[in-house]
Amino acid sequence: MKKALFLFLSLIATSTLVFFLYKKNQIPSHNYQIGDRLDSLNNVVVYYNGGMGNVSGRNTSPDGYNIGLKYQCVEFVKRYYYEYYKHKMPNAYGNAIDFFNKALKDGELNPDRNLIQYTNPSKSKPEVGDLIIMDATFSNEYGHVVIVSGVTANEVEIIQQNAGNPDHPRDVFDLELNDGLWEIDHSRILGWLRMK
Repeated sequence: MKKALFLFLSLIATSTLVFFLYKKNQIPSHNYQIGDRLDSLNNVVVYYNGGMGNVSGRNTSPDGYNIGLKYQCVEFVKRYYYEYYKHKMPNAYGNAIDFFNKALKDGELNPDRNLIQYTNPSKSKPEVGDLIIMDATFSNEYGHVVIVSGVTANEVEIIQQNAGNPDHPRDVFDLELNDGLWEIDHSRILGWLRMK
């Protein structure tokens, strides 16, 4: 009984430590102010959010289209698609995880976003401008969504807003081709969406 109790308490202590260490990387930065420019893609700016859970109001277009909560990841990708592609999503609401419809097959139209959806892995190689959707985690139930900013034969570069570390709005993932399927080597990536 004592051994089971010790193991249980050790598990709780370890989980708590891991959670706080993870959150420590997502505390507000003293080097940036909320709304500071961090990067851009095709002149669409990535802004500093001040911490993963911060919300600085809602961003809407002049005609009332909901772009998203400032400066969350969804707000950046929707603003990019609105400004660069002139694309309005039929479902203008939802968290990052809601961008991916698990009921759809690879290459089918996602009607909520009016974009073609590809699974990870897919017959279609990711392209610049695709939205990559990441699954939820223990500490982030909303998921994450990013934009592909570069593709090579074996890597995918992404640009993102509100990723936790304002000094790194870009990241690179390995890209592999196995048995005719392209896979981004990251366990959280559900798939990607593309303009039709």
